[in-house]
Amino acid sequence: MITQVVVSFEAATNVMRNKGVAQMSFVEVAGVKVDTRHYIGGQRVASELTYTNTSPIDNSFLGEISRGSKTEADLAVAAAKKAFPAWAALGAAGRGALLLKLAELVEANIEPLSQIETMDNGSLLRSHRRGVMPRVAMNIRFFAEWAMNNLHHEAFETRGHSNNISWDPSGVAVLITPWNAPLMLATWKIGPALASGDTVVLKPAEWTPLSASFFADLTKQAGIPDGVFNVVFGFGREVGADLTAHPDISRISFTGSVPTAKVIAHAAADNLTPCSFELGGKSPLLVFEDADLDLAAELAVEQYDNAGQVCLSGTRLLVHENVADAFEEKFRERASKLKQGDPRDPETDIGPQIHKVHFDRIKGFVDRARAEGQSIVMGGEPNAELDGLYFKPTLVRNPAAGSEIVTAEVFGPVLCMQSFSSDAEAIAMANGTEFGLAAVVVSGNRAHADSITKELVAGTIWVNCFFVRDLRAPFGGSKKSGVGREGGNWSFDFYADVKNTVVSPNGWKE
Repeated sequence: MITQVVVSFEAATNVMRNKGVAQMSFVEVAGVKVDTRHYIGGQRVASELTYTNTSPIDNSFLGEISRGSKTEADLAVAAAKKAFPAWAALGAAGRGALLLKLAELVEANIEPLSQIETMDNGSLLRSHRRGVMPRVAMNIRFFAEWAMNNLHHEAFETRGHSNNISWDPSGVAVLITPWNAPLMLATWKIGPALASGDTVVLKPAEWTPLSASFFADLTKQAGIPDGVFNVVFGFGREVGADLTAHPDISRISFTGSVPTAKVIAHAAADNLTPCSFELGGKSPLLVFEDADLDLAAELAVEQYDNAGQVCLSGTRLLVHENVADAFEEKFRERASKLKQGDPRDPETDIGPQIHKVHFDRIKGFVDRARAEGQSIVMGGEPNAELDGLYFKPTLVRNPAAGSEIVTAEVFGPVLCMQSFSSDAEAIAMANGTEFGLAAVVVSGNRAHADSITKELVAGTIWVNCFFVRDLRAPFGGSKKSGVGREGGNWSFDFYADVKNTVVSPNGWKE
């Protein structure tokens, strides 16, 4: 049993100030200062302990980040709990006006946000500028406007009684987010949580804290009341565990690995805290005999995006045996043109892996596959021309069914290619892992493609395209790829308490 010590926001702030730990601490990226202390109750709060943050681009030192503990977890939850009644009382319109201002501030800060996140997680600067950071603003704006304009359900009658559906704010939401697209993925959660009237404690991944810190300053500029949005840095096994086990929270949303989700679910169970999980993937990309092979090869090479660090990637290329050789030739020809290097270079297509720990994990998967006798026909090793965390785009041809490289999520630039002879075999292979996050189908016949998609177990299926994402649509995984859905009303169904008020036609005196 976990003993919970409740610390008021004011008392904990005073304790930390008295200890003399609330001192200035910044990282400077491209001339922009980013605070490395927690953001709690509208104030910057330092921890007694820190951890070192480095850039995956060149392993350069970025700064010392405040390392959260139970003290900061209690402090952040207390601040969020204190701010909740007034934030909830603002209503969708009042909250929406502030969130729309926040979206405008994000748009005005695309460049510094892009520079900060590229330095912190190694993703392409051009992608951040063109797509990722504009999407951050879009996420905030979409959910603010959805709550104001679209969050409703038509009343309906039951034997003359009126049923009226509403979405009430639920309380404090703890959001735990990953490192591969730190701010964009965080705002998939922050947007609906704040728009629904919840207050938020965000714990970003320990490897990528900086964009969340800069974003916190933007919430302050937007006029978001103190305590409504809080950021706590640190490790999952430390402050993350304290947050998810806290009795004063109402929701937990987590994006990450299956093993970590199991730990969170156990912690949440003691308080019956509802959880939403977006977890791993080992998605198939199916290329049928009737497919446009040029399109198929183009879509397959896209799976190396973000150095393969994308949960949705179709990393299992399942190709009809009659076109397998022709497809591989086209695929390798396109993949050979990818430029790997510094993500700040606009010509770069593939940057570094996020961290030495993750780099070694990816290399371990490939080394074990090689030792098992799997055929590595492209890449399969660090890029010797680049010093650091750059792993070559890799293709494993015809790996053994059920082998680790086929069934486990590598989360790097490593694709497997297998052949099938019939639709039934393709479907069985596609559905043959514990995951069900996404799938890509490439076919030249609409009826054929439709028949295949109906049989696939996945939360999202793309046909002759990849990564087309509309926030009105549900997003999430089947099987061990997740619990729940995000997007449109599905997000609000999680972050709010959905209420039905049944009104009788009888008993009225007016």
